[in-house]
Amino acid sequence: MTQGAGQGPEVVRTATLRDFRVPGYVHETGPYAQNTPQGESAGPVGESGRYAPGESNPYMSSEPPPPSEFPGEFSEGYTPTQRDLPVINRGDTQQVAVAPSGAPAPAPGDGGPGPLYVVGDVHGYLDQLLAALQDKGLVDAAGNWSAGTARLWFLGDFTDRGPDGIGVIDLVMRLSAEAAAAGGYCKALMGNHELLLLGAKRFGDTPVSSGAGTATFQAAWLLNGGQKTDMDRLQDHHLQWMARLDAMELVDGHLLVHSDTTAYLDYGDSIEAVNDTVRETLTRNDAEDCWDLFRKFTRRFAFRDDGAGAVHELLDTYGGTRIVHGHSPIPYLLGETVPEDGEAGAGPVIEGPHVYADGLAIAMDGGVTMAGKLLVQQLPLDI
Repeated sequence: MTQGAGQGPEVVRTATLRDFRVPGYVHETGPYAQNTPQGESAGPVGESGRYAPGESNPYMSSEPPPPSEFPGEFSEGYTPTQRDLPVINRGDTQQVAVAPSGAPAPAPGDGGPGPLYVVGDVHGYLDQLLAALQDKGLVDAAGNWSAGTARLWFLGDFTDRGPDGIGVIDLVMRLSAEAAAAGGYCKALMGNHELLLLGAKRFGDTPVSSGAGTATFQAAWLLNGGQKTDMDRLQDHHLQWMARLDAMELVDGHLLVHSDTTAYLDYGDSIEAVNDTVRETLTRNDAEDCWDLFRKFTRRFAFRDDGAGAVHELLDTYGGTRIVHGHSPIPYLLGETVPEDGEAGAGPVIEGPHVYADGLAIAMDGGVTMAGKLLVQQLPLDI
């Protein structure tokens, strides 16, 4: 996987709401105007892109779907053109704690690999990322690599929903160069939001076929937290970096992927084949093929409930003893319901990864976009 050096994070950023609501600029005219996918029940839209008088925007609802509406994995007809996760608020009762790794980090100069860390979904929350990395001793107070030969893997989803996705990408690119110079490494996987941002930039409002009729990358990007400031600052080297990311990797017996789905099996029977196929799909620059890739990588919950069989299928094909993934926030893997804005009550607090599927799967998305926690965890887990 090719990683490059990038610019450092910007100092000034605009704060945004930490939730899944549609940004206000989706109704603007111009290059970021919303194009509601044809064939979807989004309600009538006027020339300005706003909903007609008396009509509500269905994507603005904060009503969480009940846990029973979450299948083991989205069906073939699923199309990610709506928000598929509700909003979670702060206020906590349930602890999900994981003991620290039982394997001590190798001493400098002993010839072995450095300790292994993984990072869950960041979604533009650069300040929280820097704080979490510093807490683990991976960066210093200035945000520079300070972990020597440590190995750091990001599980994807660097942008959208949070205030500074491009700053996150710049940081990861810079840490890649600094870690390599120190004898360690910082690497990253492809998330569905990387595919979404690439598609929004490349294809805009080009129609693509979906299970709900006709969709566009631009509409899906806006509806799933696309930030205008990220698009304004997106440069060629960011696009090239994202397009070259691998989809999966095997490290120390851990099969690292972004999404909790079996869709990887559609792209090859080895890690190398999957990574090559995903990269070739992006290279072809075909809107329909890229949409299909994005749609499949957006599926989730394949390992929940009775999902150990799905985990075994992936491990038997690609190797490893455990899957480590991001993508699906831990509260919803736990089947938690959350209060609406202003309601009394409490949702869960996430203190560490969630281990499930008979101990075969480790979930790393702590729900930072939902006022949760951005997780950085050393592997293996001592459980």
